[in-house]
Amino acid sequence: MEKQALSKAQKIRSIVAASSGNLVEWFDFYIYAFTATYFAHTFSSSDNPIIQQINAFGVFAAGFFMRPIGSWLFGSLADKFGRKKSMVFSVVLMALGSFMIAVLPSKELVGDFAIILLLIARLIQGLSVGGEYGIAATYLSELASEGKRGFYSSFQYVTLIGGQLLAVASISIMLLFFSDEQMKDFAWRILFVVGGILALGSLLVRKVMDESATELHKHEDRGTLKALFASYKPFLLVVGITAGGSLAFYTITTYTKTFIVNLGLIDKTLSNHIYLIALFVLMLIQPLFGLLGDKIGHKNSLIIFSVLAFLGIYPVFEALKSATSAIAVLSLVLILFVILSFYTSVAGIFKAKLFPEHIRALGTGLGYAIPNAIFGGSAPFVALQFKNAQFENGFFIYIALLMAVVFCVALCLPKTSQLN
Repeated sequence: MEKQALSKAQKIRSIVAASSGNLVEWFDFYIYAFTATYFAHTFSSSDNPIIQQINAFGVFAAGFFMRPIGSWLFGSLADKFGRKKSMVFSVVLMALGSFMIAVLPSKELVGDFAIILLLIARLIQGLSVGGEYGIAATYLSELASEGKRGFYSSFQYVTLIGGQLLAVASISIMLLFFSDEQMKDFAWRILFVVGGILALGSLLVRKVMDESATELHKHEDRGTLKALFASYKPFLLVVGITAGGSLAFYTITTYTKTFIVNLGLIDKTLSNHIYLIALFVLMLIQPLFGLLGDKIGHKNSLIIFSVLAFLGIYPVFEALKSATSAIAVLSLVLILFVILSFYTSVAGIFKAKLFPEHIRALGTGLGYAIPNAIFGGSAPFVALQFKNAQFENGFFIYIALLMAVVFCVALCLPKTSQLN
């Protein structure tokens, strides 16, 4: 028996509930990236700050390699039993990973085993967030009204970016009460405790969600890899665009902050404040770019993103090297964020609507997770490797090549209303 269509009030309530949980999950995930410079020495045996960061971001990248497994596990669960149940389970895992990191012993206590324990905790978080992305994109796309799908789906990145924003804001708040040395010593652990508590709290919020899928019961092969293979063409399209989109996303939203700090032109506290402002602006403009995508077409938004990223990322990073004022740095970061918004505002909807309902969560999640693990989570690690090898510009050549791939794949996207 088919479920009745949800009312407008039910849709709004469900979108708010899903987005709130999504925000908490991404806060937990990103707090690692933004506190890595404080705790890297706790787990790395090297005395070189750059090597310490490489080790810490190597673990950050490793967490992404659990995403395909998480997207398969939770995506399959969502397509078989419903989106709501799968989203509840994923947030429990995120809480577990956060609490683990908060209490991990340092290298002084357990030696090299410290970095292994950190890796295990990050793998658990990677498993969780690997499932979260595909389910959230699917859920929001199924609740969205015709002609406003870009607007509604943009709220996935509003909360995703909001998670980053809260991560940066929490560090700024911590620095009001703790010195830089205290942050490196013990205070960074407090943030992971807070993240775990918030993740458990979001379970209560998600109880009010309504199920968005209506016809899963009609397909016996729902949520299976066999059914997904029948839709291999849209799967490959998602993989191709996500490869470059993820690289750009994590370069701009994560590595840029590390890049600014490593330049030494402004201190950590000021760079943290700058990123706090910039991320707030990025979060606010997502619905605007979502509406723009609905107007000009989601396919065209992706094409514009690939061209602007190909032409603009390297010059902006070069300009950052000589930017000594906070206003100059903020302006350059905002330019990068505008470029990125052509992708983030429509990323969820174009992926989800390419797949039929019975494999939508699995196809969206797995098609996102595989290239995200390879090209997205590794971005800070790869960039630091190029820097350590004294060939920093090699990283920007790498970005340009992936943007060319995005452009070519975007041209192959359907011209029909599948993307609108």
